[in-house]
Amino acid sequence: MKVETFSIQGPVLFTPKKHGDSRGFFAEIFKAKIFEDATAFKADFVQDNLSVSSQIGTLRGLHFQAPPHAQGKLVSCQRGKIMDVIVDARKNSPTYGQHISVDLSEETRAQLWVPPSFLHGYVTRTTDCEVMYKVTDYYAPQSEGSVLWNDPQLAIDWGVDAPTLSERDRSGENFCDFESPFS
Repeated sequence: MKVETFSIQGPVLFTPKKHGDSRGFFAEIFKAKIFEDATAFKADFVQDNLSVSSQIGTLRGLHFQAPPHAQGKLVSCQRGKIMDVIVDARKNSPTYGQHISVDLSEETRAQLWVPPSFLHGYVTRTTDCEVMYKVTDYYAPQSEGSVLWNDPQLAIDWGVDAPTLSERDRSGENFCDFESPFS
């Protein structure tokens, strides 16, 4: 398994090695020890989620769950291709408000670790995308929040001008008004 870190401390990209032949391929896609060594986070996932988007340019995010129900996410694209974006929301972090983006696809089977203190979103690059993510806490609607995907302060280049959005994602708050619950 290839393990990559970023200039922002916390997120980790895991890319499995594929072993293939004429039948297809085999890959170990998760190993708790590798995950825990790379993230210093116990691999206590409690729920797996599947999100399916039929159109190119479907954008979901930027979402978070506040403590005490903050969620770490291990995100992968099982079908199609997405650009996954995370924003550092740790108030005392030297990289607060900075983001990274990573392409995830069925081709690489890479998985992005999104620590509990990061905003998360993605945009689909192909039709019929299936995004899977393991989370470290259960869904708690009273703890969920959303920051506007196109907030100019974040300066995220999503590669799409008019994405398909939910009402929730249209009505997120501006980052400058966001009272981060994360230390």
